[in-house]
Amino acid sequence: MIVIADSGSTKTEWCFVENGTISERIISKGINPYFENEDDIISEVKSVFEKIDSESKISAIYFYGAGCTPEKSNAVKYAISNVFGRETSIEVYSDLLGAARALFNKESGIACILGTGSNSCYYNGEIIEKNVSPLGFILGDEGSGAVIGKYFIGSLLKNQFGEDFKRSFLSECNLSNEEIIDRVYKKPFPNRFLASLSPFISKHLSDERVYSLVLNCFKDFFKRNVMQYDYTNLKVAFIGSVAFYYKEILIEVAKEFDITIDKIEASPIDGLIEFHNQ
Repeated sequence: MIVIADSGSTKTEWCFVENGTISERIISKGINPYFENEDDIISEVKSVFEKIDSESKISAIYFYGAGCTPEKSNAVKYAISNVFGRETSIEVYSDLLGAARALFNKESGIACILGTGSNSCYYNGEIIEKNVSPLGFILGDEGSGAVIGKYFIGSLLKNQFGEDFKRSFLSECNLSNEEIIDRVYKKPFPNRFLASLSPFISKHLSDERVYSLVLNCFKDFFKRNVMQYDYTNLKVAFIGSVAFYYKEILIEVAKEFDITIDKIEASPIDGLIEFHNQ
């Protein structure tokens, strides 16, 4: 049995795979070594594997995670090995490499992530050859759930959608102006909170103001990221919940840039299972 984990800023999907088939799937909190220390990661990993039959023999764990840069990946590898010891092979990679492998396997292309955060790269079929730094939801992360939520809530609180719309949002999401400010500026993981507004936003795309906001966020993603690669002779593909659930708008924006999106997937898991079972 092997384990393939896909970890974003909001959640981690752990898939236990036997002979190319998922035997068990567990969802846990997102694990990002930029925001969590080793003890927190160890605790989270233990909570996942306590739910698994202790007799199950795990030969390898492939962990793909947000924040798992070369500098930070060792913290995650150490945390997992702390739970398993040295008998299990443990490999930790960035979520971006996971997206590229899932989308293109061993072919080249421009791989893009649109989830809680966003990222992109030129993948040559083996390694990431070029990457425009995502910079996080304050300086970058264009087109991500966090940034769409940031612009949406900013417009809402500055009365750009009208009082009726604002009251409807606050009531449906059980929030107040004060709590929103608290969640963004005082509590941990404001990016997760902002991205959590996506279900409400997606329900109101018939409102031209909301639609235009999402459209412009995706335009920013293409302008500031995709257009920096030599994409003319390469496939461009997307992965992530935001890309998947807003696919019609994403495809519309891509056409404005004369780009045809090769594929849009909600999760990299199926592609990674194929990659690791060749």
